[in-house]
Amino acid sequence: MSVDVDIRLALGDAGKRFELDVAFTSSHRRIVLYGPSGAGKSVALRTIAGLLKPDAGHVRVDGRTLFDTGIDVPPRDRGVAYVFQDYALFPHLTVAQNVGFAIARGWINPRRHARNDRVAHWLDLFELGAVADHYPAQVSGGQRQRTALARALIAEPRIVLLDEPFSALDPALRGRMRDELRALQARLDLQLMVITHDPADVEALDGHTIGIRDGRVESRG
Repeated sequence: MSVDVDIRLALGDAGKRFELDVAFTSSHRRIVLYGPSGAGKSVALRTIAGLLKPDAGHVRVDGRTLFDTGIDVPPRDRGVAYVFQDYALFPHLTVAQNVGFAIARGWINPRRHARNDRVAHWLDLFELGAVADHYPAQVSGGQRQRTALARALIAEPRIVLLDEPFSALDPALRGRMRDELRALQARLDLQLMVITHDPADVEALDGHTIGIRDGRVESRG
């Protein structure tokens, strides 16, 4: 599995303008985009996911071109899962319904008591069976994160993009969830791309670290 990114994008206007010009390639199973807030990490991640359209460049994942001149694959068809910093769970859907939403056709919410073997598999894998009928507000921060990950993985993506996945957790939980994410990645042989501003995340994830500052790649490690 390889990622080949070369993207240029200008945001804002003459009064306040941000320019992203980032290029990197990696075949590492854990890719970490590291830098301070406002460096352009989230912008880069969203262009890879197809949530933002670059002005120029290309995005290729596993040899498949997702963006280039004349090519712009819709987000749903990219085989790229995006886990938002706040997890973006639907508050009116249960844990099980949130996980199942990723495989529902169109915008129809999964029925609350419907049984789906794929959903049950991921609930069991993430130890969420006991809270399957709970709503996001009724479960812990770690359980919400696992719900978001299960929803991302049920669609069998080529790569999972995580936007500051530990920043919303309290310090005690943060360390455990770093370990859980590494263990999950190894067990399922996933390719992950994680963005963070925390050097402790960089150390714990021990991946291919790409430093980004002011919209540019400043280091590769």
